[in-house]
Amino acid sequence: MLEQKLAVVTGARRGIGLGIAEALLKEGWSVVLSAASGEAEEALARLRPLGNCAYIPCDISADAQRSALIERTLSEYGRLDALVNNAGVAPARRMDILETTEENFSRVLDVNLKGTFFLCQLAANAMISLQKKGIEDYAPRIVNIGSISAYTASVNRGEYCISKAGISMVTQLFAARLAEYGIPVFEVRPGIIDTDMIASVKGKYDSLIADGLLPTRRLGEPKDVANCVLAACSGLLDYGTGQVLCADGGFHLRRL
Repeated sequence: MLEQKLAVVTGARRGIGLGIAEALLKEGWSVVLSAASGEAEEALARLRPLGNCAYIPCDISADAQRSALIERTLSEYGRLDALVNNAGVAPARRMDILETTEENFSRVLDVNLKGTFFLCQLAANAMISLQKKGIEDYAPRIVNIGSISAYTASVNRGEYCISKAGISMVTQLFAARLAEYGIPVFEVRPGIIDTDMIASVKGKYDSLIADGLLPTRRLGEPKDVANCVLAACSGLLDYGTGQVLCADGGFHLRRL
């Protein structure tokens, strides 16, 4: 069995997920990176000098692949100390809610919401079983990566907003259910983060931020989200299970 604490980070080949994996490695964690498709050699080459990491592909919208991710992690490492549900997709096309398609809707909800829910379920049951084995210093946690879109209506990508609102409730549900086992569950809620996902509209966000959209007048970076994940995994916040950690430059503040 691996002696180091081990985290599984989904959607970790780039962007926020890669930043989270990097931060955990720097704090002495072992990390299993996961993503829906493709190789991860570029990400692994960047991360291997920092510590013990590996890559297991997984499309979290697929039941068999979710199960394989958790089963292979347990088989190869013997433990699962943290699940960071970061994997998510934007709509294939940004479309007004009066025009969007069922295909668009299903793709986003299948990955972002269904995938997150059932990975939480798999991880939770695995963590409960591992607790019974009496592993020394075993204190598992789950962290779901949400979005300010959980409460901010964007009518040209309603599917995404609905999926992130759902993740907030997934977090509350599992926090309530797992409290008796001492397994805290948190949501980290990013704002506008400088990643590939916003590349096509970055100019718009730069202009809005310059005009005062955010109290902290800059785009967020993956490390800003990663720092919140580190806080959630540190154990210092465990009595606050179910809490939302905002990494949004103050977007959530109501201002006059």
